[in-house]
Amino acid sequence: MKNNIPRLGASGSAFPGAEDNGTINRETLGRIPLLADLNEDEKIRVLGELRIQRVARRDVVIQREGDGNSLLFLLSGQLQVVNVTEDGRAIGLRLLAPGDFFGEIAVISNCPRTASVVALNTSVVAFLPRSTALHLFSHSPSVANKILRHLAEKIHKDSEFRALLSIHNTSRRVYALLGILKQTKPGGLDVVENLPTHQDIAIMLNTSRETVTRALLALAKQGIVQKDLNRLIIRNPEILQKLARGASQ
Repeated sequence: MKNNIPRLGASGSAFPGAEDNGTINRETLGRIPLLADLNEDEKIRVLGELRIQRVARRDVVIQREGDGNSLLFLLSGQLQVVNVTEDGRAIGLRLLAPGDFFGEIAVISNCPRTASVVALNTSVVAFLPRSTALHLFSHSPSVANKILRHLAEKIHKDSEFRALLSIHNTSRRVYALLGILKQTKPGGLDVVENLPTHQDIAIMLNTSRETVTRALLALAKQGIVQKDLNRLIIRNPEILQKLARGASQ
């Protein structure tokens, strides 16, 4: 069955080979939320086993049905979790931002990966072997607490995306997605950082790139959003929310 999942990275494997291996320092380790509060012994163990790999745009970081042999962390760039429907269409499930970890379900259950993860732009990913990840899950209270909170938030976000995909009007799906992706910055400014390409949004929403472009242009013409370099400023979040609900201005 053919699908729209992009190519695998140059190394040919989700886990970096010896030629791709890189190390990570304490400063970078401290910027990873899940690992920021490790004790000294745990930090030494993780620093000795964590490896990094740079991936290009559209590379597959992990492949659906692949082995759950590592817990992964996004250090820079942007990734998208992707699944494939029975008829071969790629559906984007959610976005990952720097500091996020992923692949934990396969690590915990020792089962194949349930989805693929694709790079939306050049990204740097860290890999922690499954044995070390499981040790942290069971022996580090800070990691265990964060994992539990993460799983609860993940269930909530997945529910949001399922509800979003149930919207029949495709423009409303775009509006609702912006509402999910937006972050409120100091001063009350709502923005979507590192806005995915129109094609990547289309994959996420199971629609066409042209539909996404039309919906965003309509918002811009009405002054509801404003494009600013690689982010989208939401000038009128209240109106955006009404449009996502199907209400007229």
